[in-house]
Amino acid sequence: MIAYVTVGADDIGRAKQFYTSFLPTLGYELEEGLEGLSFALPVEPDQSPVSPDFYVKPTFDGCPASAGNGSMVAFEAHNQKQVRDLHAAALLAGGTNEGQPGFRASYGPNFYVGYLRDPQGNKIALFSSDPNEPGRDD
Repeated sequence: MIAYVTVGADDIGRAKQFYTSFLPTLGYELEEGLEGLSFALPVEPDQSPVSPDFYVKPTFDGCPASAGNGSMVAFEAHNQKQVRDLHAAALLAGGTNEGQPGFRASYGPNFYVGYLRDPQGNKIALFSSDPNEPGRDD
Protein backbone atom coordinates (compact mmCIF):
# COMPACT_ATOMS: atom_id res chain seq x y z
CA MET A 1 0.00 0.00 0.00
CA ILE A 2 1.29 3.46 -0.84
CA ALA A 3 1.40 5.61 2.30
CA TYR A 4 2.22 8.99 0.76
CA VAL A 5 3.34 10.74 -2.40
CA THR A 6 5.57 13.84 -2.43
CA VAL A 7 6.23 16.26 -5.26
CA GLY A 8 8.74 19.08 -5.17
CA ALA A 9 7.91 22.74 -5.63
CA ASP A 10 10.07 25.84 -5.72
CA ASP A 11 7.11 28.21 -5.23
CA ILE A 12 4.85 26.84 -2.48
CA GLY A 13 2.39 29.73 -2.91
CA ARG A 14 1.80 28.88 -6.58
CA ALA A 15 1.57 25.18 -5.70
CA LYS A 16 -0.98 25.95 -3.00
CA GLN A 17 -3.12 27.93 -5.45
CA PHE A 18 -3.03 25.03 -7.92
CA TYR A 19 -3.65 22.13 -5.53
CA THR A 20 -6.33 23.86 -3.46
CA SER A 21 -8.28 24.42 -6.67
CA PHE A 22 -9.26 20.73 -6.71
CA LEU A 23 -8.00 18.62 -3.78
CA PRO A 24 -10.44 20.01 -1.16
CA THR A 25 -13.32 19.15 -3.52
CA LEU A 26 -12.06 15.56 -3.49
CA GLY A 27 -12.13 15.54 0.32
CA TYR A 28 -8.49 16.36 1.07
CA GLU A 29 -7.74 18.66 3.98
CA LEU A 30 -4.73 20.98 3.85
CA GLU A 31 -2.22 21.44 6.63
CA GLU A 32 0.47 24.05 6.00
CA GLY A 33 3.81 24.08 7.71
CA LEU A 34 7.30 25.42 7.33
CA GLU A 35 8.13 22.33 5.29
CA GLY A 36 5.35 22.86 2.72
CA LEU A 37 1.84 21.56 2.10
CA SER A 38 0.32 18.35 3.43
CA PHE A 39 -2.97 17.09 1.99
CA ALA A 40 -4.76 14.20 3.68
CA LEU A 41 -8.21 12.68 3.70
CA PRO A 42 -9.94 13.10 7.07
CA VAL A 43 -9.72 10.22 9.53
CA GLU A 44 -12.68 9.25 11.69
CA PRO A 45 -11.98 8.67 15.40
CA ASP A 46 -10.73 5.13 16.06
CA GLN A 47 -10.11 4.56 12.34
CA SER A 48 -6.89 3.96 10.46
CA PRO A 49 -5.68 6.76 8.17
CA VAL A 50 -6.86 6.64 4.58
CA SER A 51 -3.78 6.49 2.37
CA PRO A 52 -2.07 7.96 0.53
CA ASP A 53 -1.38 11.44 1.80
CA PHE A 54 -0.07 13.95 -0.73
CA TYR A 55 2.76 16.36 0.07
CA VAL A 56 4.09 19.37 -1.82
CA LYS A 57 7.49 20.33 -0.42
CA PRO A 58 10.62 22.28 -1.24
CA THR A 59 13.52 20.00 -2.05
CA PHE A 60 15.61 18.73 0.86
CA ASP A 61 18.90 19.35 -0.94
CA GLY A 62 18.09 22.97 -1.78
CA CYS A 63 18.44 22.41 -5.53
CA PRO A 64 15.57 23.40 -7.83
CA ALA A 65 12.62 21.00 -7.87
CA SER A 66 12.07 19.07 -11.08
CA ALA A 67 9.27 16.93 -12.43
CA GLY A 68 9.98 13.23 -12.91
CA ASN A 69 10.01 12.08 -16.52
CA GLY A 70 7.34 9.38 -16.60
CA SER A 71 6.01 10.20 -13.12
CA MET A 72 2.36 11.04 -12.59
CA VAL A 73 -0.02 11.25 -9.66
CA ALA A 74 -3.69 10.40 -10.29
CA PHE A 75 -6.63 11.57 -8.20
CA GLU A 76 -10.03 9.91 -8.48
CA ALA A 77 -13.04 12.18 -8.97
CA HIS A 78 -16.65 11.19 -8.29
CA ASN A 79 -17.86 11.45 -11.89
CA GLN A 80 -17.05 12.71 -15.37
CA LYS A 81 -18.50 16.18 -14.75
CA GLN A 82 -16.28 16.58 -11.72
CA VAL A 83 -13.24 15.63 -13.81
CA ARG A 84 -14.14 18.38 -16.30
CA ASP A 85 -14.89 20.95 -13.59
CA LEU A 86 -11.73 20.26 -11.57
CA HIS A 87 -9.54 20.16 -14.69
CA ALA A 88 -10.87 23.60 -15.66
CA ALA A 89 -10.38 24.95 -12.11
CA ALA A 90 -6.80 23.67 -11.99
CA LEU A 91 -6.02 25.35 -15.33
CA LEU A 92 -7.36 28.66 -13.99
CA ALA A 93 -5.19 28.17 -10.88
CA GLY A 94 -1.93 28.01 -12.82
CA GLY A 95 -1.85 24.51 -14.27
CA THR A 96 -1.18 23.65 -17.89
CA ASN A 97 -3.19 21.25 -20.02
CA GLU A 98 -1.64 17.88 -20.82
CA GLY A 99 -4.81 16.32 -22.20
CA GLN A 100 -8.42 17.46 -22.23
CA PRO A 101 -10.86 15.37 -20.20
CA GLY A 102 -12.26 12.48 -22.15
CA PHE A 103 -12.00 8.77 -22.83
CA ARG A 104 -8.75 7.21 -23.95
CA ALA A 105 -8.78 4.29 -26.38
CA SER A 106 -6.01 2.45 -24.54
CA TYR A 107 -7.95 2.27 -21.26
CA GLY A 108 -11.24 0.61 -20.27
CA PRO A 109 -14.55 1.87 -21.66
CA ASN A 110 -15.42 3.79 -18.47
CA PHE A 111 -12.04 5.38 -17.74
CA TYR A 112 -12.57 9.13 -18.17
CA VAL A 113 -9.46 11.26 -17.54
CA GLY A 114 -7.96 14.73 -17.89
CA TYR A 115 -4.24 15.46 -17.56
CA LEU A 116 -2.47 18.54 -16.19
CA ARG A 117 0.91 19.85 -15.16
CA ASP A 118 1.20 21.77 -11.92
CA PRO A 119 3.20 25.04 -11.93
CA GLN A 120 6.41 23.08 -11.27
CA GLY A 121 5.77 20.66 -14.15
CA ASN A 122 4.58 17.62 -12.15
CA LYS A 123 2.04 15.60 -14.14
CA ILE A 124 -1.39 15.14 -12.55
CA ALA A 125 -4.36 13.05 -13.71
CA LEU A 126 -7.96 13.55 -12.64
CA PHE A 127 -10.08 10.53 -13.50
CA SER A 128 -13.39 8.77 -13.00
CA SER A 129 -14.25 5.20 -13.87
CA ASP A 130 -17.85 5.04 -12.64
CA PRO A 131 -19.55 2.10 -14.42
CA ASN A 132 -22.93 3.81 -13.92
CA GLU A 133 -22.01 6.64 -16.29
CA PRO A 134 -21.97 6.41 -20.09
CA GLY A 135 -18.80 4.79 -21.37
CA ARG A 136 -16.66 5.33 -24.42
CA ASP A 137 -18.64 2.85 -26.49
CA ASP A 138 -22.15 3.89 -25.35
